[in-house]
Amino acid sequence: MADIFDAYALADAWDEMFERPGVVRTAYEPLLAALQPMDAAELRFRADQMARSFTDRGVTYAFAGEERPWPLDLVPRILDALEWDLIQRGVAQRVRALEAYLADAYGQARAFEDGVVPWRLLLNSPHFHRAAQGIEPPNGVRVHVGGIDLVRDEEGEFRVLEDNVRVPSGVSYVIENRRAMTRMFPSLFAEQPVRPVDAYGQRLLAALRAAAPAGVTDPQVVVLTPGPSNAAYFEHALLARLMGVQLVEGHDLVCSGNRVWMRTTRGEMPVHVVYRRLDDDFLDPLHFRPDSVIGCPGILSAAQAGNVTLANAVGNGIADDKLLYTYVPDLIRYYLSEEPILPNVESYRPDEPGQLEAVLDQLDKLVVKPVDGAGGQGIVIGPHADRPTLDRLRKDVAADPRGWIAQRPVALSTSPTLATGGVSPRHIDLRPFAVNDGNDVWVLPGGLTRVALQEGNLIVNSSQGGGSKDTWVLAQAPEVTDPEPSAATYESGTPEVAPRQLGPSGHRAALNGEQEGQQQ
Repeated sequence: MADIFDAYALADAWDEMFERPGVVRTAYEPLLAALQPMDAAELRFRADQMARSFTDRGVTYAFAGEERPWPLDLVPRILDALEWDLIQRGVAQRVRALEAYLADAYGQARAFEDGVVPWRLLLNSPHFHRAAQGIEPPNGVRVHVGGIDLVRDEEGEFRVLEDNVRVPSGVSYVIENRRAMTRMFPSLFAEQPVRPVDAYGQRLLAALRAAAPAGVTDPQVVVLTPGPSNAAYFEHALLARLMGVQLVEGHDLVCSGNRVWMRTTRGEMPVHVVYRRLDDDFLDPLHFRPDSVIGCPGILSAAQAGNVTLANAVGNGIADDKLLYTYVPDLIRYYLSEEPILPNVESYRPDEPGQLEAVLDQLDKLVVKPVDGAGGQGIVIGPHADRPTLDRLRKDVAADPRGWIAQRPVALSTSPTLATGGVSPRHIDLRPFAVNDGNDVWVLPGGLTRVALQEGNLIVNSSQGGGSKDTWVLAQAPEVTDPEPSAATYESGTPEVAPRQLGPSGHRAALNGEQEGQQQ
């Protein structure tokens, strides 16, 4: 039987599984040994089975107006203990710095007075809500849940791509991916020291209870959802079930006397913590959009009075503004007196003197993003864009420099992914999820690895046709082994590789990878 990796050609990017043609990374050796006996048809059969299971259980998402089963690739992404140690320390550091910035921005504004961040960045942000000023979280936490998007660059270094501290989503798919993979490959989990992800619900509940107003000994926590028509409703329902709390919609809550109550068949019950999964604009029609029918009138007044905690806090959007992203390394140094553990991607700020011209002069060489974009919407990858798209972008950026940032294109790392005809490299990113209880920032071991299912595509969001992978974090560092293929001989430029090291086949695969990278 042919090895499914025989035709695997490395792309012009860091490959997560293979160091080079014929040499698998140590952490992936058991996985490769398990996959080699299978052919593409068997993998496709298992993938179809998993898709049917997801559909039956309601693990779906909306794409192009159609409800589809959540796309999970059968080849997991593996991180060893040393890699994960770096990631979790870097993510926790980032969350602590953003917490400090939010407290400062809605408080004493020291960073602005000291010139670390310009005032215009705050005052021009559409997510700066004066109604949030003066709200002091009981335990000082505004980012109860954070999702920090990471990529691995051409040199294998992890970099932060963006921060999500408003209503980060996707953790339900981390949990469901793991459940599905343990059913598909039970023996691998028996052999591999993969850290579990099933503690998330209890960690989140503990953090939410710790955020309850002062004097409340047994806080009532609820998950506030926009309703079943929301694309992330499955996640809302799953998290409520995992935490053992009520899932409510806006009409299930009522505010009276600056307190929040939940309507039940036994009468109204007090609510102390609301894990809300709807945006600020729709949360309270008395303070934000008056036409919102999915929020709860008066809930922000209850938070201002200190009688209920909103998680995540109102106004957090100023901290995941993509323009602020460019200042986060300075904020880490300013608030924490530490050097950033995870670097940013090199970025430009078009709203600064001189940088607008630099961006406009090289639009065809940069990735340009709207600062308030989400789900991959509005991103223009200059090297892949046509002339009409670049001309429109030039006008948009020149008209509103504050609304955009530009970044150096990063060839996101690739991972073997089941595609038509076999396994091929596809670009991936990683969204680790952090939970802050006021004493510790805990990072879920793994996170959501998103994969661009189309060849050469760099947009990994599911709303743009992307998929996902189960992310395995090993509990211990792998043993260091000789990276050279054992028993390798070289004849006519093609290495003969021992069975356990089989992968991309030799020099021909390397050449194919180079050509593919040039085409991308």
